[in-house]
Amino acid sequence: MTSSQGSGGRWSDLDRPPLNETALRRALVLPDGLWTSLDVVPTTGSTNTDLAARAGDLPEGAVLVAEEQTSGRGRLDRTWTAPARSGIFVSVLLKPDVPAHRWGWLPLLTGVAAATGLAKAAGVDMSLKWPNDLLVSVAGEERKAGGILAERAGADGVVVGLGLNVTLREDELPVPGAGSLLLAGAVSTDRDTLLRSVLRSLAQWYGEWVRAGGDPAASGLQEAYAAGCATLGRRIRAELPGERTLEGEAVALDGDGRLVVATEGGGTEAVGAGDIVHVRTPDV
Repeated sequence: MTSSQGSGGRWSDLDRPPLNETALRRALVLPDGLWTSLDVVPTTGSTNTDLAARAGDLPEGAVLVAEEQTSGRGRLDRTWTAPARSGIFVSVLLKPDVPAHRWGWLPLLTGVAAATGLAKAAGVDMSLKWPNDLLVSVAGEERKAGGILAERAGADGVVVGLGLNVTLREDELPVPGAGSLLLAGAVSTDRDTLLRSVLRSLAQWYGEWVRAGGDPAASGLQEAYAAGCATLGRRIRAELPGERTLEGEAVALDGDGRLVVATEGGGTEAVGAGDIVHVRTPDV
């Protein structure tokens, strides 16, 4: 079923039922909890764009979910599209009371939280490709099933968006190398269950990080990300701003969340932004 077919009616695809907005609010919007509101819309261009536009009028913890996203964006303004109700398309508004130089950890934190929550709810082992991709294994092949995009929203806010392929079939994948929870053999593809688990995990990890003043080591975030990161230990090619390319072995994450690459000449360089290509599997 294509995206245009999927948006024709609430129950137009019985294999992809709509989210239960009332039940999600009841489960997630709790007194003294992080999540302060939760809205589900049938379709939108980008949940990140919509939530960022309202960030000044909303408290921390606003959640916006779309059944269909027609202009979803990844890093470098790449598009992210999928059939209606085939995935999770969600953005959250955070206003972290931590030093601003620690905010770069938010997409990494979201990756850890999503992978943790989905392992529990879907029974799928996910790995993290630095800095913002969620990977699954499909027939022994590493594939991208999700992505994360964090954007500043006003003076004190960050909108973090997550796009995740849940029930996409092989013939619906947008590009070769994409994957989904269904193709990875998930024990559950119930999007209500998956979304609850991801948002609860995100609230837990975010709370620990904020209580630690944004310190990635003290909160356990740095260790958790490194443990689940498929990029570390591999030979990689980093396509950097300014059309520069760096090749070497990804050996560590530094305290700012940058990827430390050991280069051919015996030195190291910390990469803060760029496109990463996995050249070979890690040494074992």
